[in-house]
Amino acid sequence: MKNLVFLTGAGMSAESGISTFRDSGGLWEQFKVEDVASIEGYWRNPKLVLDFYNQRRKELATVKPNEGHIGVAEMEKYFNVTVVTQNVDNLHERAGSTHVVHLHGELTKACSERNPNDPRYVRELNPGEEIHIGDKAGDGSQLRPFIVWFGEAVPEIETAIHYVEKADFLVIIGTSLNVYPAAGLLHYAPQETEIYLIDPKPVETHSLRNICVIRKGASDGVKELKELLKLKIDN
Repeated sequence: MKNLVFLTGAGMSAESGISTFRDSGGLWEQFKVEDVASIEGYWRNPKLVLDFYNQRRKELATVKPNEGHIGVAEMEKYFNVTVVTQNVDNLHERAGSTHVVHLHGELTKACSERNPNDPRYVRELNPGEEIHIGDKAGDGSQLRPFIVWFGEAVPEIETAIHYVEKADFLVIIGTSLNVYPAAGLLHYAPQETEIYLIDPKPVETHSLRNICVIRKGASDGVKELKELLKLKIDN
């Protein structure tokens, strides 16, 4: 089977009711990015940051995968699918996707403040579980969200590059391509890779590549994508 790689962003989950950051009325209008999504903000006011992500986790528990998520998962019947997502929700997994690379961490997990990327101290949070000041990770340090904040390295970017470099098809869904290093992944796709972009709004790709644009939301866009790719499936 051919390799199909999805790069998904906030627009992928917006139809499920997940609050986006950049859109009008989004989270950035309610919170300063430097306060709740940077390592400096965490050190300044860890309680504010912990409370912010506790609330995001509650929100996640109330929503479901949309038809876009489900459509992406269904593509595993016909392709070797890798989902590289900038989203910290688990909606791809809940829709049935089995190979998901989370560039910016996972909201449903917690890790060590001292060693955030040490797998020994990363754990899944129980449903409804919150993180509070004084909660300890396995190494004795403060427990924190397993989120990659601004100012921190993106450990999974090399993994993502590996799959993009082997992609026969690359599909970009619901991302502004403004946040690096994720935005640079497009440039690792081989010249022969077919590239599709699904977004209801114009997106500047900063690329001279021939890109098939589907000007629709995630659910309708994935539906159209499936029709386009039907002719490309290996028999």
